[in-house]
Amino acid sequence: MTAVSPELATASRLQDFQDWLSAERGLDPAGYAALWSWSVTDLSGFWSAVGEFFGVEGIGPGSEVLRSSAMPGARWFPGTRLNLARELFRQADPTRPALVCVDESGSVTPWSWDRLARETSALAAWLRAQGVQAGDRVVGWVGNRPEALVAFLASASLGAVWAVCNQDVSATGAAARFAQLAPKVLLTSASTRFAGRDLDHAAAVEDLVTALPSLTGVVVLGAGGGRTSWAEATGTAASGDIADLPFEHPLWVLFSSGTTGVPKGLVHGHGGILLTQLAALGLHFDVRPGDRFFWYCSTSWVMWNLQVCSLLLGATAVLYDGSPTHPDPDALWRIAAQQRVTHLGVSPGLLAAAQKQGLAPASEHDLSALRCLGVTGAPLPAATAAWAREQVGVALNVISGGTDVATAFVGGNPLDPEPPPGRMGPPWLGVAAAAVDAAGQPVVGEVGELVITAPLPSMPLYLWDDADMVRYRDTYFADFPGRWRQGDWVTFSQGPEGQVWVEVHGRSDATLNRNGIRLGTAEIYAAVEALPDVVEALVVGVERPDGGYWMPMFVHLRDGAQLDEALAGRLRTAIRAATSPRHVPDEFHAVPGLPHTLTGKRLEVPVKRLLMGHAREEVVAASAVDRPELLDRFAAIGAARRG
Repeated sequence: MTAVSPELATASRLQDFQDWLSAERGLDPAGYAALWSWSVTDLSGFWSAVGEFFGVEGIGPGSEVLRSSAMPGARWFPGTRLNLARELFRQADPTRPALVCVDESGSVTPWSWDRLARETSALAAWLRAQGVQAGDRVVGWVGNRPEALVAFLASASLGAVWAVCNQDVSATGAAARFAQLAPKVLLTSASTRFAGRDLDHAAAVEDLVTALPSLTGVVVLGAGGGRTSWAEATGTAASGDIADLPFEHPLWVLFSSGTTGVPKGLVHGHGGILLTQLAALGLHFDVRPGDRFFWYCSTSWVMWNLQVCSLLLGATAVLYDGSPTHPDPDALWRIAAQQRVTHLGVSPGLLAAAQKQGLAPASEHDLSALRCLGVTGAPLPAATAAWAREQVGVALNVISGGTDVATAFVGGNPLDPEPPPGRMGPPWLGVAAAAVDAAGQPVVGEVGELVITAPLPSMPLYLWDDADMVRYRDTYFADFPGRWRQGDWVTFSQGPEGQVWVEVHGRSDATLNRNGIRLGTAEIYAAVEALPDVVEALVVGVERPDGGYWMPMFVHLRDGAQLDEALAGRLRTAIRAATSPRHVPDEFHAVPGLPHTLTGKRLEVPVKRLLMGHAREEVVAASAVDRPELLDRFAAIGAARRG
């Protein structure tokens, strides 16, 4: 959380952490910049301090922290044994719910810590009966429901490895992810409800089960057809024993977007996720016992994992499985008000839509409990950030990170003033982030590649089915050996009081390069999408065989709007005024919609490849796209252009 007053900074957990460092370690870093500098130069000191400060069992003054600092290949806490599920249940408090589950009808179901523990223990016993042991995989094709969280905790308590994706991913897409893992148990649902529509998944469930021959058990919510019901899987009381595991024992597998092939499985460990989430949520988001943490997300997005980990800080997680704008555009804000949410997380797209619809959340809803609005998923336009600050009325913590590490690299903190709209706060504690040029030299005040120069505990242990680490090295370390390349264009700059500000310009593999000048796409989108007629835009640069460069823009317009010369002129003017003449596209095309990854990111690189003439099946898996039928339009435009 980014502080908006000295009182909030003084009362924050980050200030408590600094006081603890002074009392217990004799350290007195003056201000956030000094604290960050220590955290990335003394990795062992910082990460052991995080464990001790938050009382993690097994981490103490004598713990060995970092046996090797190589990247890849860092070895964290080699002698420590723990279990993330045990640490989570240590926060149990009978005076408040562990979960509050909300659905589209407005129905609210609290889950006590006792119920969460009982159902987790019972499901763990059932999993054992299906032959699940430490290291086996349990998967969920299921939405943001309490049963998904229970299944994750039950798996973790046994030392089994969890993986999940939402049911807006097709059964084929789910199979592409899960079949790699050869799972023993599947949790799924026979039906879901979204935007007021009931969706029947019964036939798709059977297709998925057929595609996973390794299964020994299937639990179906709303069961039929002879499958195990949730009540049957959790109907027997159990002891609640939780396995003691090595620090780096696999916890879950998260998946890459899968837009360029079979989704890569990112394997994270118990201890690395535990420490990183304590630092992220406890120190940077200032989550405390009794808070209510609500991030609007599906189970396919890493933010679901972050929401689950809010329980590690003693918060109540607010779960919502439905549309953020049903039955009306205010649905999300209404839930935040009714549930007295203290931390609300959204995507930039949701904020931009609320801005265009003229919503005034703080005026129309009681958001007095809200302390922080978290934003991630894409660059947040400055105009939308300013609107959110005014109309929501709380500090924004705009973060940028990745599924790869299940945390953020840069964002806000309670000690620094909030950065201006369009910028983010500095690198987070323990994150040795920098911008570098093509030669790998650090740059400040100009666009560079985001790199991480020291290991993080939550960097993947390995990629699934990559025993020799070849794909791992190629993915993250091929361009700058010994440094993690995230694939984002960023600018690091200095604020008037010496603070570090970070601006993210978009994915570096989608960066425009016109006449040798690199152009970020985020600034272009911010300018165009501020126009009332534009719902969303996408721009790409295509290298032509004759050496030319073609830079088209595709715009999804509001109902009733027309892409005539007048609107095209307004688009050109807006882009030129906000950026430069070089940023103005060569031409504009109206399209009925834009395709995204299943976590809402624009498909810039796949669209570019379609325009270049690559076959659709070579470019992107349909199961990785929210609306794959839209891809054919881009292929046709590219064919006509080459014509």
